[in-house]
Amino acid sequence: MDLFEKFNEDRGPLGQHSDMDNTNFYMFPKLEGPIAPRMQFRGKEVLTWSLNNYLGLGNMPEVREADTKATEDWGLAYPMGARMMTGNTKYHEQLENELGDFVSKESCMLLNYGYQGIMSIIDAIVNRKDVVVYDAECHASIIDGLRLHVGKRFVYLHNDMESLEKQLVRAEKLAKENGGGVLVITEGVFGMSGSMGNLAGVIELKKKFEFRLLVDDAHGFGTMGKTGAGTDEHQNCQAGVDLYFSTFAKSMASIGAFVAGSKNVIEFLKYNVRSQIFAKSLPMPLVIGALKRLELLRTRPEMKDKLWTIVNAIQSGLRDKGFNLGKTQSPVTPVLLNGGWKEAANMITDLRNNYNIFCSMIVYPVVPKGVIMLRIIPTAAHSLDDVKETITVFEAIKEKLDAGVYRDAEISQLA
Repeated sequence: MDLFEKFNEDRGPLGQHSDMDNTNFYMFPKLEGPIAPRMQFRGKEVLTWSLNNYLGLGNMPEVREADTKATEDWGLAYPMGARMMTGNTKYHEQLENELGDFVSKESCMLLNYGYQGIMSIIDAIVNRKDVVVYDAECHASIIDGLRLHVGKRFVYLHNDMESLEKQLVRAEKLAKENGGGVLVITEGVFGMSGSMGNLAGVIELKKKFEFRLLVDDAHGFGTMGKTGAGTDEHQNCQAGVDLYFSTFAKSMASIGAFVAGSKNVIEFLKYNVRSQIFAKSLPMPLVIGALKRLELLRTRPEMKDKLWTIVNAIQSGLRDKGFNLGKTQSPVTPVLLNGGWKEAANMITDLRNNYNIFCSMIVYPVVPKGVIMLRIIPTAAHSLDDVKETITVFEAIKEKLDAGVYRDAEISQLA
């Protein structure tokens, strides 16, 4: 059998719908123009709620200026090579030091990408003797990192400390038999549901079990905590987090990531994280740009305050109209509705084409069958008028959904 023949029969859980989308309404849409609450989709202006530009840094003039000047000064090539060889600079080290200080950790390591970074961190810190215990709703990047793990792993029910304790009993017993250790992995803010990881609860279990804790706080860094230092700051438990990881792709509106922890562990990672030691280091414009973004994040708390003004307005407004937002405790705003792929496809088409609202549509297998999630990401760049307009539109599409309009219409009939 030809290797590629199987793709004719099985395109995967998402790819199975590819034939239905020949208009780029659902998959691979082209959202164009400068990053802003209002952008262009298929030649029309749309109110955009789909970008993780939480603090509005993506198109801020000071940020654009820093990015442009750094590109003019350094170009995109410098520094050439991996950090270990020829790709290190004082600016890379300055960014690491500032990030480590900001999240109250002794040391910090830059990473080129969040997805590759967290996978490679997991691969580096656990071996076949070690056991990993992780939250059931951990991000795909963590799951893929666990696939690299040659040892045993156990999953606990989302944010369920009783379930975690049961798995820790199993993990600790097996680790002792193997002569290894235990790593617990969870997230600060879960990117689909918006719920916070119960970091304080996990850390409390350190009184009964011996383990280390790795927290992926991609959606919490910059948005959570008094200073924006993250979900562990928000829960007042920073000291109990052994490795704190986040990406620049959310609040920092850029490319890159970092991991912070004790000096000896970070020093180990610098020599063993394969996605870094065998890859070119972050180009200088991204490093200089990240330094500027971090400066603004630290010195302009009004950006986070504005973000939460918008978050509270849209979440309370939607709830007041009877919408189910699940258990979100963060800016991530999932609007949960009932329906299948056909209803979801028609609804998102109607939203984008006829109501000029652009948000992300999430269906199975990311959420259970029969559930449609319209995922809204509020930002500091949005206005209260944007919130009011969106709530009015969501009322209208909910009425259509309940009336069966999206069930009965042909796919793309509303395009």
